[in-house]
Formats: sequence, C-alpha cells, structure tokens
Amino acid sequence: MRRIIGTAVAEIDVQINADNSITVTDNGRGIPVDIQKKAGIPAVEVVFTVLHAGGKFGGGGYKVSGGLHGVGASVVNALSDWLEVEICQEGKVYRQRYERGKAVYTLKVVGECDPDKTGTKVTFKPDATIFQETTEYDFDVLKQRLREMAFLTKGLKIILQDLREEEIREHTFHYEGGIKEFVTYLNKSKTPLYDQIIYCEGEKDGVVVEMAMQHNDSY
Repeated sequence: MRRIIGTAVAEIDVQINADNSITVTDNGRGIPVDIQKKAGIPAVEVVFTVLHAGGKFGGGGYKVSGGLHGVGASVVNALSDWLEVEICQEGKVYRQRYERGKAVYTLKVVGECDPDKTGTKVTFKPDATIFQETTEYDFDVLKQRLREMAFLTKGLKIILQDLREEEIREHTFHYEGGIKEFVTYLNKSKTPLYDQIIYCEGEKDGVVVEMAMQHNDSY
C-alpha cells in the first residue's frame, strides 16, 4: 500500500468478507489501464503478473511508500485462488479477473463511474493449496499491521472491517501526527523521561526523512 498523492484525504478500505476473501479499495489515481508498449498488454495486467512492476519504479511517483519493492500485487495474485481488480478512471469502470495468477479475460469496461472519481478495488482469496495450514485471516493481526502503516504514513486513513460475523467489527486508523503519534503509542505503557517528543524532517536529493523519538524509563 502506498500513500496516495493528489487526493484530499488518502483513504484505503480493507474488508474481510464472509467467504474469507479480502477486498481493498482506495481513492487514488487508479492503476493505469492503457497498453504498456514494452509488454503489449494493459499496464494493470503488468502490475499483477510481472515482478518489480510497481509504481515506485516509475521515477518518483510516490513520495512515501510502504510496499514490497514492486512485487506486492503480483505475489498476492500468484498466491490467490482468484483475484479481481476494478479500476475507476475517466468515467469508466474497468475489470479483470485472474485465477492462480493467470488472466481469465482481457481488461474490459463493465460500467460507468463519476468522471471525477478515481480509485482501485482489489478482491482476492488465498489459495488453499498453497496456504495449507490456514486461509483464515486474524482480525487482530491485520489491525496491528494496518495501525503501523497509518502511523508511518501520516494523513492516510485506513478503515478495517470484518464482515464474517453478524456483528460487523470495524476500526479506523488516521494519524495526522504520523510517527510522532507512533512514539506516543509505543510509550503509552511506559514513563517518558520528558514530555516533548523530539521530531525533525527534511529532504535532500529527493530523499525524504522523518525522525521521532522520546526516551522512557525502560531498559
């Protein structure tokens, strides 16, 4: 997942569905749907079937990234029984489905959306032939991971929902203070040695660095 540039509030919705599949929806620019000249297939298909094809390899498209070096989407696809991606761009909804990492059909237009709306929706179900121990997601594990991602990407809003039970569980993570709030969270069960969190940020040669720290009474 990446911090989405160019939207008022970057938001990612993560749903654990009743069949234990996962749906991830964002309000970013949407994965490109045009034909990639080198591969001869839509860019979205390249993203989901070719390693190291992520957006961060395109020359600075993302200032902040917490992804897997361009392999995240393609690896999730390869490890899924099936995966469907829907993209909203320029008033059209595009869809493509994959099974065991292979495209079932070419990218196609399946509907219309608000011309001002953009984003990507991905639904996938883990492959039980690969994950033989379990294919059930642990809500608390996902909650901890998504909380950390929200801390590390200030301003990003992540909403986690578990739809598997009659009573829906939901948690929202949104930290404008970013890693400063992360330090406060880490020190909540300890005694800080001073009140003010040390924080600094800067950029040099296109590299952005943030630092936050606060000593406590633990070893």
